[in-house]
Amino acid sequence: MKRKEHYREAEELKVSTEIRIRFNETDPLGIVWHGNYITYFEDGREAFGRKHGISYHDIHSFDYTTPIVKSVCEHKLPLRFGDVIRIETTIVDTPAAKMIFRYKIFGADDKLACIGETTQVFLDANGQLSLTVPAYFEKWKRKNGLTVL
Repeated sequence: MKRKEHYREAEELKVSTEIRIRFNETDPLGIVWHGNYITYFEDGREAFGRKHGISYHDIHSFDYTTPIVKSVCEHKLPLRFGDVIRIETTIVDTPAAKMIFRYKIFGADDKLACIGETTQVFLDANGQLSLTVPAYFEKWKRKNGLTVL
């Protein structure tokens, strides 16, 4: 089996969204506090989900939740109060019963400021971990040309 680092990012499904850095997201020096990058990942993931029909509400309508079990954030350049940033979000084409999203955050002058990744698993209505891909997500993957076992 391939290591997850080698799974293909579904670039054709990439979603880009912009936000402006708010004052309350920064430290006394006007630099974004490191914990807010995870929130920016969520902003990107929500935009991706709304565009492609796998938002939290969509998933919940099938009696599943998708908690994050892993997050990775690598800072390259600081973001500052007032910057308009662009968050690029892609989904990783994995056959496993989970969703892996990758993020690139671009700051001023479109310079790469941060990269990251989150992994979410599927829990059913009883809070039990799903070891197989839920039927609705398998259908979504087929529709979008992603790997289905």
